[in-house]
Formats: sequence, C-alpha cells, structure tokens
Amino acid sequence: MDMSNKRTKKRFLRTRKQREQFFSATMLFPALLFLIVLIGYPLVTVLVDAFHNVNLLNNSAQPFVGLENFKKVLSDPKFVPALQHTLFYTFFSVVGEYILGLTSAILLNKKVKGRAFFRIAIFIPWLVPIIVAGMTWSWMLNPDFGIINYLLTHLGIIKEPINFLGDANYALQTVTFVNVWRSFPYYTISLLAALQAIPDDLYEASGIDGAGKFEQFVHITLPQLRSVSLVIVFMHIIWTAINFDFIWVLTQGGPNYATDTLPLMIYRYSMQKFDVGTASSLSTMMLLGMSLIFVFYYKIKTKISEETLN
Repeated sequence: MDMSNKRTKKRFLRTRKQREQFFSATMLFPALLFLIVLIGYPLVTVLVDAFHNVNLLNNSAQPFVGLENFKKVLSDPKFVPALQHTLFYTFFSVVGEYILGLTSAILLNKKVKGRAFFRIAIFIPWLVPIIVAGMTWSWMLNPDFGIINYLLTHLGIIKEPINFLGDANYALQTVTFVNVWRSFPYYTISLLAALQAIPDDLYEASGIDGAGKFEQFVHITLPQLRSVSLVIVFMHIIWTAINFDFIWVLTQGGPNYATDTLPLMIYRYSMQKFDVGTASSLSTMMLLGMSLIFVFYYKIKTKISEETLN
C-alpha cells in the first residue's frame, strides 16, 4: 500500500512538474516568436543576402556570388575613410561621455542645495528625441544665425563665424561633441547609482589611515565603479559604432563625406543604390566586429567576477 502511494505521489509530482513546464513554455512562446520574427529572420536574411547578388531594382536575379560583395566593399574608396570616421566617432564619444558622466556623477553625489533639481535637469539631453536634438543643434551651429557663433564672435574667441557642420575641418569633431552632450547623462545616472552604493565606511577607514581625496578616488571609487563602467562603456561602444540617425540628421555624412561612417555606407548601398547584397555584406562585417567586441567584454567581465569571488 505504501509503495502504491509513493508511486502515485511521484506520478502526481511528475505530472505537476510537466504542467508547470508546459505553462512556462506557453508564456514564453510569444516572446520567443517576437525574437524570431523581428530579430532572427532579418539576421538570417542579411547573412544570406551577403553572399548573393540582391538588388531591389532587379529582384528576380539573385545568384550566389560568394565573397564578391565583400570584395566590392573593401575596394570601395569610401570604405577606409568611413571606417576611420567610425573609429574616431566611437572612441572619442565614449571617452568624452565617460569623463563627463563620471565628473557630473561625482558632483551630483555631493550634498549641495538643489541637488534633486540638477539630477533631473542633467538627464534632459538623453530624453530629447534624436531628431529634435539634431535639428536644434543644427540651428544653434548655423554660421548665419546660430547662437553658438554669435556668442563666440561677441566674446572675441573667434573673429568670424565658423560653419561647424559644413566645414570638413570641423564637422566630425562637432558631431562627436554633440553626441557626447546627448549621451553623457546615461553615464551620469548609472555611475551616480553605483557611487551611492559605495559604503561610507571605506572612505572613513581610508581617511583614518591618512588617505587623501585623490587616493580615495583612485583606490576606492574607481575600483568600486569597475563593473558598472565596464557594462556601460562596452554597451555604448556598440551603440555608437552602429549609430546612424544622429549623424544623418546633423550632416547626412557630409560635407564631402567628412562625417561618413559605416552605418551611413550601409544606408547608401541599400536605399540609394538599392544594392542590398553589398549592404548586407558590410552589415555582416560590422556584426563580426561587434561580436569580437562582445567576446572581449565577456572575458573581462569573467575576470572581474573571478577576482571579486576570490
């Protein structure tokens, strides 16, 4: 009798566990379908098109061309400059965002009057839609009626207005600066949250041992911010490298391709030349690059986790 009860109980538990697994799978199915339809299928399509001659004007002929699309990209005279612009834009954007975000986070972490207001106000650039921010900066930087040139000339900093977005000598740096202005609040909020999680006991103990503010910053603050810094830096490296809309709103890659980047090249291949195969090959190359960055991030993250556990 006892054996029969045990078998019945095990069968019931097994059946209950199966029901729970079926219910969980049913609840996850819409999300899985969403990922397949909106991410999986387009990704596979891009990878397949990269090795085929796909053209929107001649959709009937799609022969397999192997690596010809990749050769076409690499032989394009605009590819190397666009790659250099992408690296410049990404590197200096991320560095500028982190420095400005860390500085503002430290200042906002101090007990000052109106701290709540400043914490809210500093997040406004991140909340402004890209199209609005881009058009606003275009007006502000206009050499004829922009307020930036007006202030610089009246303060005696420059002798005559500068076409920041229309001069190849200033365009890329200007776009990078504007991107830093827009993105640094995200760093500020993330780093501020991490700063508030640092125990005050660490600073008090180091102060008793004679450590100054700079030593506390180097040996306490920065190590405590290492994990969150790693996440937001690598996340923004990918976001910035594949950014299209902000540069397009400001300059459309001009003047004379001075701010042209790889995402803009993909757009021109696909939407202006209708050469989807070549656009897909360049997208595949960028995907491989982003994957390598992710692998590098994962290794560093694993190393930090192991050091924390030890």
